[in-house]
Amino acid sequence: MKLILGNLENYHQNLEIVSPNEIMSNDEFFEFCQKNSIFKFERDFEKNIIVLPKSGGIKGKRNSEINTELNLWSEKFDGNVFASSTAFIFPNGATRSPDAAWVSDELWNTLTDEEQDKFPKISPEFVVELMSPSDKLKEAKLKMLEYIENGVQLAWLINPSDEEVHIFRADGTISKVNGFDNILSGESILKDFEFQLNLLR
Repeated sequence: MKLILGNLENYHQNLEIVSPNEIMSNDEFFEFCQKNSIFKFERDFEKNIIVLPKSGGIKGKRNSEINTELNLWSEKFDGNVFASSTAFIFPNGATRSPDAAWVSDELWNTLTDEEQDKFPKISPEFVVELMSPSDKLKEAKLKMLEYIENGVQLAWLINPSDEEVHIFRADGTISKVNGFDNILSGESILKDFEFQLNLLR
């Protein structure tokens, strides 16, 4: 198991690593995250732990705009909306925390109460990743492809710096939207859901 620190090298001494030389089970990783709640973690499919930075104010505000619109839509239609603090365990074994995610009631209710209380072992039907200025587009796209390969039906990769959105779909198609004067559609996954990108300016 590797600990991938990104830009957080100066803080690694504060991590309570229980078993750095062993692969943690999903339950052990959940407990590890609770003990180190000051940090945000993901795991890749090889079980390497990735320490992610906390969001700054601008990204946090943008995340809030996306989740607010999703919640308003979900209240009228269906499903459950999750912010970036929720991690999902994907079929390939990776544990990922999208900036926003939506799970239908039908899928959510397949889980027991205990499974819902920990990291849900399901692939959300819809996810959003909101890039920070320091994020690399190539790496972000690979993450979106991982989502799709693991059962996500629709995924938006939003790059505010260039005002562009890359849309990934379960059928393998990828499209690009240029300019935040546009409106994104939830397509057949989130029927009648629309998001005005100018909210992210």
